[in-house]
Amino acid sequence: MKAYVFPGQGAQFVGMGKDLFDSSPKAKELFQKANTILKFKITDLMFEGTDEDLRQTKVTQPAIFLHSVILAITMGNEFKPDMVAGHSLGEFSALVANKTLGFEDGLRLVYKRAMAMQKACELNPSTMAAILGLEDKVVEDVLASIKNEVVVPANYNSPGQLVISGSDAGIALACEKLKEAGAKRALPLKVGGAFHSPLMEPARIELADAIAETKFNRGTCPIYQNVTGQSVTDPEIIKKNLIAQLTAPVRWTQIMNNMIASGAKTIIEVGPGTVLQGLFKKMDRNLETMSAGA
Repeated sequence: MKAYVFPGQGAQFVGMGKDLFDSSPKAKELFQKANTILKFKITDLMFEGTDEDLRQTKVTQPAIFLHSVILAITMGNEFKPDMVAGHSLGEFSALVANKTLGFEDGLRLVYKRAMAMQKACELNPSTMAAILGLEDKVVEDVLASIKNEVVVPANYNSPGQLVISGSDAGIALACEKLKEAGAKRALPLKVGGAFHSPLMEPARIELADAIAETKFNRGTCPIYQNVTGQSVTDPEIIKKNLIAQLTAPVRWTQIMNNMIASGAKTIIEVGPGTVLQGLFKKMDRNLETMSAGA
Protein backbone atom coordinates (compact mmCIF):
# COMPACT_ATOMS: atom_id res chain seq x y z
CA MET A 1 0.00 0.00 0.00
CA LYS A 2 1.14 3.52 -0.80
CA ALA A 3 1.05 6.39 1.71
CA TYR A 4 1.57 9.93 0.38
CA VAL A 5 2.80 12.44 2.97
CA PHE A 6 3.06 16.22 2.76
CA PRO A 7 5.63 18.43 4.54
CA GLY A 8 5.03 21.38 6.84
CA GLN A 9 6.73 24.67 7.63
CA GLY A 10 10.52 24.53 7.48
CA ALA A 11 10.74 22.56 4.21
CA GLN A 12 10.81 25.70 2.01
CA PHE A 13 13.77 26.72 -0.15
CA VAL A 14 14.40 29.49 -2.71
CA GLY A 15 13.57 28.22 -6.19
CA MET A 16 10.90 25.79 -4.98
CA GLY A 17 8.35 24.98 -7.70
CA LYS A 18 10.31 26.70 -10.51
CA ASP A 19 11.03 23.49 -12.46
CA LEU A 20 7.36 22.55 -12.17
CA PHE A 21 6.26 25.98 -13.41
CA ASP A 22 8.63 25.79 -16.39
CA SER A 23 7.92 22.21 -17.41
CA SER A 24 4.14 21.81 -16.95
CA PRO A 25 1.45 24.04 -18.53
CA LYS A 26 -1.02 22.78 -15.89
CA ALA A 27 1.35 23.75 -13.08
CA LYS A 28 1.91 27.18 -14.65
CA GLU A 29 -1.85 27.75 -14.83
CA LEU A 30 -2.32 26.79 -11.15
CA PHE A 31 0.58 28.97 -9.95
CA GLN A 32 -0.84 31.93 -11.88
CA LYS A 33 -4.30 31.26 -10.43
CA ALA A 34 -2.69 31.30 -6.95
CA ASN A 35 -1.12 34.72 -7.65
CA THR A 36 -4.61 36.03 -8.50
CA ILE A 37 -6.27 34.49 -5.41
CA LEU A 38 -3.56 35.74 -3.03
CA LYS A 39 -3.41 39.19 -4.69
CA PHE A 40 0.40 39.13 -4.76
CA LYS A 41 2.97 37.29 -6.87
CA ILE A 42 3.91 34.46 -4.56
CA THR A 43 5.72 32.86 -7.52
CA ASP A 44 8.29 35.71 -7.48
CA LEU A 45 9.06 35.03 -3.81
CA MET A 46 9.17 31.25 -4.31
CA PHE A 47 11.37 31.30 -7.40
CA GLU A 48 13.61 34.32 -6.83
CA GLY A 49 13.01 35.62 -3.28
CA THR A 50 15.37 35.41 -0.31
CA ASP A 51 15.42 32.93 2.57
CA GLU A 52 14.09 35.77 4.72
CA ASP A 53 11.14 36.33 2.36
CA LEU A 54 10.25 32.65 2.51
CA ARG A 55 10.53 32.49 6.31
CA GLN A 56 7.57 34.83 6.78
CA THR A 57 4.66 32.63 7.90
CA LYS A 58 2.26 34.36 5.48
CA VAL A 59 4.58 33.35 2.58
CA THR A 60 5.96 30.03 3.86
CA GLN A 61 2.63 28.30 4.35
CA PRO A 62 1.01 29.03 0.98
CA ALA A 63 4.38 28.45 -0.79
CA ILE A 64 4.82 24.93 0.63
CA PHE A 65 1.12 24.18 0.09
CA LEU A 66 1.32 25.25 -3.57
CA HIS A 67 4.51 23.31 -4.30
CA SER A 68 3.06 20.14 -2.70
CA VAL A 69 -0.46 20.32 -4.14
CA ILE A 70 0.52 21.33 -7.68
CA LEU A 71 3.08 18.51 -7.72
CA ALA A 72 0.35 16.01 -6.71
CA ILE A 73 -2.08 17.38 -9.33
CA THR A 74 0.48 17.24 -12.15
CA MET A 75 1.25 13.60 -11.32
CA GLY A 76 -2.18 12.84 -12.82
CA ASN A 77 -3.05 9.11 -12.84
CA GLU A 78 0.25 8.24 -11.19
CA PHE A 79 -1.06 9.79 -7.96
CA LYS A 80 -2.98 6.87 -6.43
CA PRO A 81 -2.76 7.04 -2.64
CA ASP A 82 -4.20 4.37 -0.36
CA MET A 83 -3.80 6.85 2.51
CA VAL A 84 -2.49 10.40 3.04
CA ALA A 85 -1.18 12.55 5.89
CA GLY A 86 0.47 15.94 6.25
CA HIS A 87 2.66 17.41 8.97
CA SER A 88 0.89 20.47 10.44
CA LEU A 89 0.37 22.78 7.43
CA GLY A 90 0.86 19.68 5.24
CA GLU A 91 -2.51 18.36 6.40
CA PHE A 92 -4.17 20.98 4.16
CA SER A 93 -2.04 19.84 1.19
CA ALA A 94 -3.09 16.24 1.86
CA LEU A 95 -6.78 17.21 1.96
CA VAL A 96 -6.57 18.89 -1.45
CA ALA A 97 -4.55 15.99 -2.87
CA ASN A 98 -7.21 13.45 -1.83
CA LYS A 99 -10.00 15.78 -3.04
CA THR A 100 -11.57 16.48 0.37
CA LEU A 101 -10.92 20.17 -0.42
CA GLY A 102 -10.81 22.00 -3.75
CA PHE A 103 -7.57 23.73 -4.80
CA GLU A 104 -8.92 27.28 -4.41
CA ASP A 105 -10.66 26.59 -1.08
CA GLY A 106 -7.51 24.90 0.24
CA LEU A 107 -5.32 27.85 -0.74
CA ARG A 108 -7.71 30.38 0.82
CA LEU A 109 -7.80 28.41 4.10
CA VAL A 110 -4.01 28.07 4.19
CA TYR A 111 -3.54 31.79 3.62
CA LYS A 112 -6.16 32.61 6.28
CA ARG A 113 -4.38 30.22 8.68
CA ALA A 114 -0.98 31.78 7.93
CA MET A 115 -2.21 35.34 8.49
CA ALA A 116 -4.07 34.37 11.68
CA MET A 117 -1.00 32.58 13.04
CA GLN A 118 1.24 35.52 12.21
CA LYS A 119 -1.12 37.83 14.12
CA ALA A 120 -1.17 35.45 17.10
CA CYS A 121 2.66 35.37 17.07
CA GLU A 122 2.78 39.17 17.20
CA LEU A 123 0.46 39.23 20.24
CA ASN A 124 2.77 37.05 22.37
CA PRO A 125 6.56 36.76 21.99
CA SER A 126 6.96 32.99 21.79
CA THR A 127 9.02 30.25 20.17
CA MET A 128 9.73 26.51 19.85
CA ALA A 129 12.63 24.14 20.55
CA ALA A 130 13.55 20.61 19.46
CA ILE A 131 14.35 18.18 22.28
CA LEU A 132 16.48 15.19 21.27
CA GLY A 133 17.27 12.00 23.13
CA LEU A 134 14.57 11.84 25.80
CA GLU A 135 11.46 9.69 26.08
CA ASP A 136 8.21 11.58 25.48
CA LYS A 137 7.01 10.92 29.05
CA VAL A 138 10.14 12.52 30.56
CA VAL A 139 9.64 15.66 28.43
CA GLU A 140 5.93 15.80 29.34
CA ASP A 141 6.70 15.52 33.06
CA VAL A 142 9.32 18.27 32.96
CA LEU A 143 6.96 20.61 31.06
CA ALA A 144 4.14 19.87 33.54
CA SER A 145 6.45 20.99 36.38
CA ILE A 146 6.75 24.51 34.88
CA LYS A 147 3.83 26.40 36.36
CA ASN A 148 4.12 30.12 35.56
CA GLU A 149 4.87 30.01 31.83
CA VAL A 150 3.15 28.46 28.80
CA VAL A 151 5.24 25.53 27.51
CA VAL A 152 3.77 22.37 25.95
CA PRO A 153 4.63 19.43 23.65
CA ALA A 154 3.99 20.58 20.06
CA ASN A 155 5.32 17.96 17.58
CA TYR A 156 5.80 14.29 18.43
CA ASN A 157 8.05 13.77 15.40
CA SER A 158 9.59 10.38 16.19
CA PRO A 159 10.74 8.47 19.27
CA GLY A 160 13.42 10.62 20.92
CA GLN A 161 12.51 13.76 18.95
CA LEU A 162 9.87 16.02 20.41
CA VAL A 163 9.41 19.73 19.61
CA ILE A 164 8.12 21.94 22.42
CA SER A 165 6.29 25.26 22.11
CA GLY A 166 5.61 28.19 24.43
CA SER A 167 6.53 31.63 25.71
CA ASP A 168 10.14 32.76 25.26
CA ALA A 169 10.79 32.45 29.01
CA GLY A 170 9.00 29.10 29.19
CA ILE A 171 11.10 27.61 26.39
CA ALA A 172 14.37 28.91 27.91
CA LEU A 173 13.49 27.39 31.30
CA ALA A 174 12.30 24.11 29.77
CA CYS A 175 15.49 23.73 27.73
CA GLU A 176 17.59 24.11 30.91
CA LYS A 177 15.50 21.59 32.84
CA LEU A 178 15.40 19.10 29.95
CA LYS A 179 19.21 19.19 29.58
CA GLU A 180 19.44 18.48 33.31
CA ALA A 181 17.03 15.57 32.77
CA GLY A 182 19.40 14.06 30.19
CA ALA A 183 18.38 15.51 26.80
CA LYS A 184 21.18 15.08 24.24
CA ARG A 185 20.24 18.42 22.73
CA ALA A 186 17.70 21.20 23.31
CA LEU A 187 17.74 23.36 20.18
CA PRO A 188 15.77 26.62 19.92
CA LEU A 189 14.14 26.82 16.46
CA LYS A 190 14.00 29.80 14.12
CA VAL A 191 10.23 30.14 13.99
CA GLY A 192 7.81 33.06 14.30
CA GLY A 193 6.04 31.83 17.41
CA ALA A 194 4.60 29.03 19.53
CA PHE A 195 2.74 26.91 16.97
CA HIS A 196 0.52 24.08 18.28
CA SER A 197 0.19 25.68 21.72
CA PRO A 198 -2.51 27.57 23.65
CA LEU A 199 -0.89 30.82 22.42
CA MET A 200 -2.44 30.08 19.00
CA GLU A 201 -5.99 30.33 20.40
CA PRO A 202 -6.78 33.66 18.61
CA ALA A 203 -5.77 32.02 15.31
CA ARG A 204 -7.86 28.91 16.07
CA ILE A 205 -10.99 31.04 16.56
CA GLU A 206 -10.36 32.91 13.29
CA LEU A 207 -9.70 29.74 11.30
CA ALA A 208 -12.76 27.97 12.78
CA ASP A 209 -15.07 30.52 11.13
CA ALA A 210 -13.37 30.11 7.74
CA ILE A 211 -13.47 26.29 7.92
CA ALA A 212 -17.17 26.35 8.89
CA GLU A 213 -17.94 28.25 5.68
CA THR A 214 -15.90 25.94 3.40
CA LYS A 215 -17.21 22.88 1.55
CA PHE A 216 -15.49 19.62 2.51
CA ASN A 217 -16.12 16.43 0.49
CA ARG A 218 -15.55 12.77 1.29
CA GLY A 219 -11.99 12.19 0.05
CA THR A 220 -10.71 9.49 -2.30
CA CYS A 221 -8.84 7.79 0.59
CA PRO A 222 -8.48 8.16 4.39
CA ILE A 223 -6.37 10.92 5.93
CA TYR A 224 -4.43 10.31 9.15
CA GLN A 225 -4.92 13.53 11.10
CA ASN A 226 -2.44 15.35 13.33
CA VAL A 227 -4.69 15.76 16.35
CA THR A 228 -5.53 12.06 16.85
CA GLY A 229 -3.07 10.16 14.65
CA GLN A 230 -6.08 8.15 13.44
CA SER A 231 -7.48 7.67 9.92
CA VAL A 232 -10.58 9.74 9.11
CA THR A 233 -12.95 9.94 6.14
CA ASP A 234 -15.93 11.83 7.62
CA PRO A 235 -15.76 15.48 6.42
CA GLU A 236 -17.31 16.84 9.65
CA ILE A 237 -14.74 15.09 11.86
CA ILE A 238 -11.96 16.25 9.51
CA LYS A 239 -13.14 19.86 9.98
CA LYS A 240 -13.18 19.60 13.80
CA ASN A 241 -9.69 18.08 13.84
CA LEU A 242 -8.32 20.75 11.49
CA ILE A 243 -9.57 23.50 13.80
CA ALA A 244 -8.21 21.77 16.92
CA GLN A 245 -4.83 21.28 15.20
CA LEU A 246 -3.74 24.90 15.75
CA THR A 247 -3.55 24.59 19.54
CA ALA A 248 -2.97 20.81 19.84
CA PRO A 249 0.22 18.81 19.30
CA VAL A 250 1.08 17.09 16.01
CA ARG A 251 1.06 13.34 16.73
CA TRP A 252 3.33 12.34 13.85
CA THR A 253 4.86 9.34 15.64
CA GLN A 254 1.36 7.92 16.12
CA ILE A 255 0.45 8.68 12.47
CA MET A 256 3.51 6.75 11.27
CA ASN A 257 2.78 3.79 13.55
CA ASN A 258 -0.86 3.68 12.43
CA MET A 259 -0.05 3.98 8.71
CA ILE A 260 2.48 1.15 8.99
CA ALA A 261 0.00 -0.96 10.99
CA SER A 262 -2.61 -0.33 8.26
CA GLY A 263 -0.28 -1.82 5.65
CA ALA A 264 1.74 1.11 4.26
CA LYS A 265 4.83 -0.31 2.51
CA THR A 266 5.81 2.66 0.30
CA ILE A 267 6.04 6.22 1.61
CA ILE A 268 6.08 9.00 -0.99
CA GLU A 269 6.82 12.54 0.19
CA VAL A 270 5.14 15.15 -2.01
CA GLY A 271 6.60 18.65 -1.88
CA PRO A 272 9.86 20.27 -0.81
CA GLY A 273 12.37 18.38 1.32
CA THR A 274 12.86 14.83 2.58
CA VAL A 275 12.31 15.19 6.34
CA LEU A 276 9.19 13.02 6.56
CA GLN A 277 10.80 10.14 4.65
CA GLY A 278 13.66 10.21 7.13
CA LEU A 279 11.27 9.98 10.07
CA PHE A 280 9.50 6.97 8.52
CA LYS A 281 12.85 5.25 7.87
CA LYS A 282 13.72 5.66 11.57
CA MET A 283 10.49 3.86 12.43
CA ASP A 284 10.92 0.97 9.98
CA ARG A 285 14.05 0.32 7.88
CA ASN A 286 12.08 -2.02 5.59
CA LEU A 287 9.83 0.72 4.22
CA GLU A 288 10.40 1.95 0.68
CA THR A 289 10.63 5.74 0.79
CA MET A 290 10.89 8.23 -2.05
CA SER A 291 10.28 11.84 -3.13
CA ALA A 292 7.72 12.98 -5.65
CA GLY A 293 9.65 16.25 -5.92
CA ALA A 294 12.76 17.96 -4.62
